[in-house]
Amino acid sequence: MEIFPIKTRKINPPKDNLFEVLNNYCPELKEKDILLITSKVVSIHQGRCLPTKLVKNKDNLIKEEADAYIDRNNVPGKHAVLTIKNNTLIPSAGIDESNANQYYILWPNNPQKEAKKIYQHLKKRFSIKNIGVIITDSRTIPLRYGTIGISIGFYGIKPLKNYIGEKDIFGRKLKMTKSNIVDALAAAGVLVMGEGEEQTPMALIRNANFVKFTNRDNYRELLVPLKKDIYYSLLKNFHNL
Repeated sequence: MEIFPIKTRKINPPKDNLFEVLNNYCPELKEKDILLITSKVVSIHQGRCLPTKLVKNKDNLIKEEADAYIDRNNVPGKHAVLTIKNNTLIPSAGIDESNANQYYILWPNNPQKEAKKIYQHLKKRFSIKNIGVIITDSRTIPLRYGTIGISIGFYGIKPLKNYIGEKDIFGRKLKMTKSNIVDALAAAGVLVMGEGEEQTPMALIRNANFVKFTNRDNYRELLVPLKKDIYYSLLKNFHNL
């Protein structure tokens, strides 16, 4: 598998044209390539940006954007409002101020729908049958320092590899194991895209031969219902659940 960061011009809030950027900076794509795009540029494309000076209370904005939250006062150090948004555990409902030029950049509306639009655009532009698109963001992981990439929308690939019913190297039949392909790819892509001034909001993954491609929306295959999640005893402490 190969991963290539893609450098672009600055993508400027409060609104910019993602498809113009794709047309000018995306390299020639081949069959079974996967393009990763950071959620921030998708949000800017949608105009999901608010001037920081006009937001009187950021925490109120975070809670409005979140599906569920734990107040900052209940977080060690009061560093963030913990939130769940779109079946994802993430601080601040994904609202970001970095590389934002005095704007709060909100998460994109319906990132799954946007991933499909990008997928259709790239298929037509490069006349290819199989391609994947993943919209990514960075988040922290409990009990670990640092950020790691995660997908918040994708299209064109199957998100999971199912090992249930297969045998391990000692012949034991696997009962629960599924490999999360789409988030693993997001983590790899975000690693090469970087978090600072790299100006590489996209990445190309090539020769990921373990990925299966599809032309249908299968986003919900990735999601675990809240009350069936093994971490529900922790997650149920979020307000509004």
